[in-house]
Amino acid sequence: MNKRETFGGRLGVIMAMAGSAIGLGNIWRFPYMVGEEGGAAFIILYILASFLLALPIFFSENIIGRRSGSNAVGAMRKMAPGTAWKWVGVLTVLSPMIVLSYYSVVGGWSVEYLFKALAFDFTGVPPEKITGFFSRFISSTWEPVVAHTIFIALTAGIILGGVRKGIEKFSKVTMPMLFVLIVAITIYGLTLPGARAGVDYLLKPDFSKIGAGTIASAMGQAFFSLSLGVGTILTYASYVRKDENLLVSGVGTAVADLLFAILAGFAIMPAVFAAGIAPGAGPGLVFDTLPFIFNKMGAGIPWISAIIAILFFLTILVAALTSAISMFEVGVAYLTEEKGMSRRLATLAVAGGCWIIGILCSLSFGPLSGFHVFGKSIFDFLDSLCSNWLMPFGGLMFTLFVGWKMKRSDVEDEFTNGGKVNQKAFPVVGFLIRFVAPVGIVIIFLTNLLL
Repeated sequence: MNKRETFGGRLGVIMAMAGSAIGLGNIWRFPYMVGEEGGAAFIILYILASFLLALPIFFSENIIGRRSGSNAVGAMRKMAPGTAWKWVGVLTVLSPMIVLSYYSVVGGWSVEYLFKALAFDFTGVPPEKITGFFSRFISSTWEPVVAHTIFIALTAGIILGGVRKGIEKFSKVTMPMLFVLIVAITIYGLTLPGARAGVDYLLKPDFSKIGAGTIASAMGQAFFSLSLGVGTILTYASYVRKDENLLVSGVGTAVADLLFAILAGFAIMPAVFAAGIAPGAGPGLVFDTLPFIFNKMGAGIPWISAIIAILFFLTILVAALTSAISMFEVGVAYLTEEKGMSRRLATLAVAGGCWIIGILCSLSFGPLSGFHVFGKSIFDFLDSLCSNWLMPFGGLMFTLFVGWKMKRSDVEDEFTNGGKVNQKAFPVVGFLIRFVAPVGIVIIFLTNLLL
């Protein structure tokens, strides 16, 4: 049995957890979801979903992970021996591998755009040509596959470093850098001509646009953004020391995730309106919009705009990596602890499986675009499967397990560190875990079935 590592301290815990949460879900997915779902009204629903639904699930995964000190499968088997709960653990090992497979394709897009920025491809180019970059790139055969491969290799390299020297060290360095860069881009985006319309779109809610689908989408985005229901938080929590305050790390992670998502919205949406791009343009929104911004930046000095472009696409790549390593670690922890593999072999096995499925996802924008699963491309099908079904189901199982299967005294003991902290907050958190979160998840399921 390999000796288990732990995070070094509270800063490492918060940075790693926040790194898991802050990623493409904030920079890539959140802006286009806001665009598709009507702007400010969606943001309000998303904030409510984050605290009333997502945070209780986050706490549930933390309680299970730290209490068991084990990977997802081992945790459920250890805490509910001889029961069917172990299959929840199996599902939460498979789910992040599916997410990582298509997530790494988007991560590959950030790799490609970083290369383009380094080559000054966005400097001095007419806007109409810039907006065509993305569609031409994703519909090609080899370029996106190569970029996807590079992204998987980068993720595997960090994982090989282990928990403290790999995951924690990477997160501590990159998370502060992400916030500095996103704030800088946001400030510039707000100065663009026509940006005011984008600000209004984000700040003035139109509640007439809220429907059952909008509510379900806001809840689903909260799941996706915080990496819930797929064992990533559970696995990270198994590396958390017993004296860490779960309330502080949980709220800190949720606030950081929300702040970053809203900053990303203000970085992207004003520029979308300034560029004359439809806010509901879909998954390519960020990659169509950002090059337009960089082409306008630098006060006519090409090398300045090129440096800004390089820094921002580096930001997107780093954000993608911080989330990818958390999903990657779920499979690696399972294979090392349950199957006795070395960390190196487990890393290669996870990388290989995600790489193969990711190739199919990448090709679904090009040569395999005519192949559909239940009316969706391979990429869209896996995204819908995970975001609308697997992640909510995993979250439901975790809240039911903590809220109704575990002894209340054990849950309280874990959340309060043996009665030393969070005693006043526990009744509220317990109520949210037992009642509010499960009801919210059932609403997601019913909405997805009826729509």
